[in-house]
Amino acid sequence: MSGTRNTQVFDLSTSNLRELNGRLQNEGPDAAWEIQNPAGRHALAVGLTQPISVTIDGHAGYYAAGMNQRANVVITGNAGQGVGENMMSGSVHVKGNASSSAGATAHGGLLVIDGDAGARCGISMKGADIVVRGSVGHMSAFMAQSGNLVVCGDAGDALGDSLYETRIFVRGNVKGLGADCEEKEMTPEDLAILTSLLSKAGVTDIPPSEFRLFGSARKLYHFRVDNASAY
Repeated sequence: MSGTRNTQVFDLSTSNLRELNGRLQNEGPDAAWEIQNPAGRHALAVGLTQPISVTIDGHAGYYAAGMNQRANVVITGNAGQGVGENMMSGSVHVKGNASSSAGATAHGGLLVIDGDAGARCGISMKGADIVVRGSVGHMSAFMAQSGNLVVCGDAGDALGDSLYETRIFVRGNVKGLGADCEEKEMTPEDLAILTSLLSKAGVTDIPPSEFRLFGSARKLYHFRVDNASAY
């Protein structure tokens, strides 16, 4: 049925997930949807290719908004493993906490998490931007290739392990750095990128000057026998 302001309401307590995703994937541009009673179901609002707005009113399970292209998805509760996985563009906003592997392999777009994110946040990310208002777990940005990870809280152990060219901005404490990850000097270009990302994520109460920058030491790009113990 239709809600106010032409927002279409889909109640998952009375309809099934396959029907929901089928309708969202075949929706035209600029449509707005509200998903009620998600009850932690997996694979909500996946594979969206049009610039539509989707609000998931509650908690989402695994891989919510995965493979997103162009859609803007808001999850008002928590999200399970792999939220925004393999996202290409658009945006995903989790207003609660996210479990492990948030934004895994994401090629583009913006993922915002208002709470904390679990282990391996941004694992193997390939160009996306991720902003976490809280803290992230161990091995975040593992093998991250490009893009930016912003952590307003603390970071767990092995941050940026086997990192390529992703920038990692952390405001709080870092438990430990992974192989080939090191602290870098913040350049004016880096500061401009961070300032823009905080603005896009709606983070207006934290000065960019409070963050530190971490990046690749670039010693593991090519195998050298002298570095064998680090692989």
